[in-house]
Amino acid sequence: MHASRRFLVVSLLGLLLAGCYEVPVTGRKAMNLVDDKEVTKMSITMFDDMKRRHRVSRDKDRNDQLRRVGDRISKVVFWDMPDADWEFVVFDVPQINAFAMAGGKVGVFTGLFKIVKNDDQLASVIAHEIAHVTAKHVHEKLSRELAVSTVGTVGMLGGMAAGAPLLTVDALSAAYGLTTGISGFAFDRAKEKEADYVGLMYMARAGYDPRESVKVLEALELETANDPIQPGFLSTHPSHPERILQLMDAMPKALAEQEKSAVKTGPIILK
Repeated sequence: MHASRRFLVVSLLGLLLAGCYEVPVTGRKAMNLVDDKEVTKMSITMFDDMKRRHRVSRDKDRNDQLRRVGDRISKVVFWDMPDADWEFVVFDVPQINAFAMAGGKVGVFTGLFKIVKNDDQLASVIAHEIAHVTAKHVHEKLSRELAVSTVGTVGMLGGMAAGAPLLTVDALSAAYGLTTGISGFAFDRAKEKEADYVGLMYMARAGYDPRESVKVLEALELETANDPIQPGFLSTHPSHPERILQLMDAMPKALAEQEKSAVKTGPIILK
């Protein structure tokens, strides 16, 4: 093997080993070759930019509900996101969507409240989105792209090994899905299913009823029944029935987690 090629392979293997982390709850080993602080710093900047470009809702009840639910979930995930500076914002956008970003920035679009009817249901959505962050799905997506782009380029790999900054705003925006507009924030099917599972455990640990997560997906199924349906292998999200089945399989464990929770409450319904 040529010396430069050998250097490339050895260096890449070293980076992959050094950049492994363990996903909370699932224990899956994943790759992280990007700087956590850079991702957080740039994510906060992006979130601030979203607040400038899109109207923030003045609906007091919805904002209070989001902060109430977000506060409880944030306490549960503290050790998975110890440096988060939490901020929960309702955006006056009619789409059914929500997102979370590194640094503890969480956004909900007003359209989500078409299908979310109580705190437990909102908790299932928020916990799912925060699970994407604690699992570092954006970091993993960026890392895979960096690993691919550096193969065969000794100079670039050397820059990675030396800690040269390779993260760009464009790359991070693409990883979050923001290049497709405000309706982005989609991950691949495997990561969506992982976030479903991790989020289910988070909401249960916060004392919310995990069974309400199934009702959210059922409501989403009804709301989007007339939307064009992509074949499963082309969709970034697993199908709703597929997600519901996974949640039902994990429900006994989630209910056990809820039972152990120190927080007990009934659903709070906003009309």
